[in-house]
Amino acid sequence: MNRVIKVVIAGAAGRMGREVVRAICRAEDMELVGAVDVVMAGQDAGTAAGIGEVGIAICTDLAEVLDKTAPDVMVDFTVAKAAEANIKMAISRKVRFVVGTTGMSASTMESIMNEAAQAGVGGAVVPNFALGAVLMMRFAREASRYFPDCEIVELHHDGKVDFPSGTAKATAHEVASGRGDAVSRRGLDGGIRGVEVEGVPIHSVRLPGLVAHQEVIFGGPGQTLTVRHDSLGRDSFMPGVLLAVRKVSQLDHVVLGLDPLLE
Repeated sequence: MNRVIKVVIAGAAGRMGREVVRAICRAEDMELVGAVDVVMAGQDAGTAAGIGEVGIAICTDLAEVLDKTAPDVMVDFTVAKAAEANIKMAISRKVRFVVGTTGMSASTMESIMNEAAQAGVGGAVVPNFALGAVLMMRFAREASRYFPDCEIVELHHDGKVDFPSGTAKATAHEVASGRGDAVSRRGLDGGIRGVEVEGVPIHSVRLPGLVAHQEVIFGGPGQTLTVRHDSLGRDSFMPGVLLAVRKVSQLDHVVLGLDPLLE
């Protein structure tokens, strides 16, 4: 009999959190054992997610939930400030983690990586769980070998507070790696046209009606090449979230992005 992975969700009442509740509850090899959020406290997590009662009430105290349920994996979809504390709380209890929260600083990530390494706790910090987005980044890296000039346009719903998106920054890293440099090519000032990440200009759009979209536009003499990915609903991220939960439950180190888990 296959082992069932016990999961706690931080940010369970949010838009992504509710989607994760639905996905975890439908996965035969996973069990939702805890749900945490600062809103909807006391409400059943399944009711909040629109699937009916699942017998797990939303709590506000993550430490208490982790201690009481002893989960295998914590999934975090909160905000950057809360995510840092949540991840370190999980590490201190030897709980592996899957994080979709973006906007954490480089110094925060370094601190998390160091603490996880010292504790021997595995985890995954993933800017985009859509499998198509992972392939988009792979294709962009390959294209950058032949089209070194490119710009990224990322478009998200108006509730996304961080910019550029984690996916856009990860894509810029892949482009810079593919072309073998990270030299600034445009000298953007960060105020008019966008910002630069590793020498790649990124433009951020935040509008109602959008979910998560990105295009990488490459230009060369007499031609352009566009690599684009569109998430039309949050359910597009769930296969990647479930994959990460399954893979992370066997890791003793932290990976960045979904790509390493696809190997």
